Amino acid sequence: MPYHGHMSELVFEVLQEEDGGYCAECLTENIFTEGDTWAQLRENVLEATTAFFFDQARPERIRLHLVRDEILSVA
Repeated sequence: MPYHGHMSELVFEVLQEEDGGYCAECLTENIFTEGDTWAQLRENVLEATTAFFFDQARPERIRLHLVRDEILSVA
């Protein structure tokens, strides 16, 4: 659902790549970015969000939700 009013929070799903970097995709808007480190990802998410909302009010908070995919052997 696109952002058309005041939203208090944007949520990004973050995946860690095999090379150690991170990819982040907003769940409600067409915003995607990446970074080699967690600190760089945070900076890039803020920069991408600022650019996306350049002519409108930005959300109050941004949540980065790290998704971890792990397979455990049970045998």
